Parts: sequence; C-alpha cells; structure tokens
Amino acid sequence: MKGIVLAGGLGTRLLPLTKITNKHLLPVYKEPMIYYPIKILINAGIRDIMIVTGGNHAGEFLRLLGDGKQFGLKHISYTYQEGEGGIAEALGLTEDFADGDKIVVVLGDNIIENNIVKQTEAFEKQKEGAKIIIKKVPHPEHFGVPELIGDKVVRIEEKPKKPKSEYAVIGIYMYDHRVFDVVKTLERSERGELEITDVNNYYIKNGLMTYDTIDGWWIDAGSSHDNLAQASQLVIKTGANKVD
Repeated sequence: MKGIVLAGGLGTRLLPLTKITNKHLLPVYKEPMIYYPIKILINAGIRDIMIVTGGNHAGEFLRLLGDGKQFGLKHISYTYQEGEGGIAEALGLTEDFADGDKIVVVLGDNIIENNIVKQTEAFEKQKEGAKIIIKKVPHPEHFGVPELIGDKVVRIEEKPKKPKSEYAVIGIYMYDHRVFDVVKTLERSERGELEITDVNNYYIKNGLMTYDTIDGWWIDAGSSHDNLAQASQLVIKTGANKVD
C-alpha cells in the first residue's frame, strides 16, 4: 500500500499564524505538524508516501522533508493543489502515484495517540472497497457523522444539526483503486469543493465500506487555535503515534 498526506489549503482558521506559512508546518510541541501524519503512515508499515500541498509556501515542505530519508522512507513524492478545491480534489491529484495500489490517506492536521496498525492490516485483507476510522467525540455535530446500524455504516452526514451517532469520521481513510474514478464523478458542493464525504457515501451505497474505531486520543490540530494548543499539551502529556 501507499500513503498520502493531504496538506493543502490556506489555513484561514489559524490566521495570523498562517499568513507566513502553511498550517501543517506550524509546531506541535517540538515537531512540525506534518511530521505526525507521516509517522502515522510509517508506523503502519508504509514507506512510499506522497505529500499534497498548495498555497504560497509549498516549497517549504521540500526544504523540510527533502527525500524522506530522515524518516527511513523508501520514497517521498510531492504534488501541488491549485486553490482550495476540497479534500477529494486533492486526493484525485495522486492517481498516478497510487498506480493501482490500495492507499491510506491522512489529513495533514490529524494527530493520534496510538497507531493504525490493526486497522491497516484489516484493510490489507479486505478484498475491495474502503475503510473509515471513527472515534466517539463530545460534539459530533462539528464533524462528519456516521449513521451506524449493527456493524455497518449506512450513511455519513457532514456536520449534522442532529447527529445520528456519537462518533466522528476522523481524517484517516483507506481506499482501493476505484476511488479515483469516484472522484471524477463528483459535483462540487455549495462551498465549491469536491467533498470526501461524497466519496465515502459512494462506497457505503455500493456496500463496499467498512469501519473501525481507534483507541487513545485523536485531534484535528489545524481546525482552531485552541486545538493547536491542545495538541501540543496532549503530545507533551502522553506522546503520539506510539508503536505497540
């Protein structure tokens, strides 16, 4: 499998910090934010990774990460997303890199306490389709919320006023090769983006989606100044991306 870190966008919710750099390069404790999703993939055994970035500071990723040898990577690739066309649009830019392999996608501001070894191994054994990871959260209405019936997810609703579960879909997704065909069929949402929730609902509708939960904490570090500060405190207190 191959790994993809989506680190584009303008990071307007973190202004004025993001006036001078990409939000994924901001520090979380003693490391740049982008290090944490890269370590999620490495801890899952993935050594071939692509970074999707954008905005005015894309060159800083190359300066920081280089050829990936500091992480023990087999290879690290880069591509550029023009504007803010959404997560699914950014994912669509990685089709040639994926080259038909299964992929694990991590949003560049997602940080977890533990790892996704168990979830990744389960997806490797999964014949086809996709897998999402969900986490029980205090305010699911702020996220994509899965509707669960038994051991199946039947729909994902984006930021619902009345959530149908206590769970959020976190920013780690696993897909087979057909994801790029799905992205090509999407229509832009009201905010002008290709939505990853639409991709996931395609897989659900066609009976090709599984889900798993995750132990330990998870935080979307780039969504607010408070979350950025909290992410550093969590890393200081408990560590992040520990390998069992």
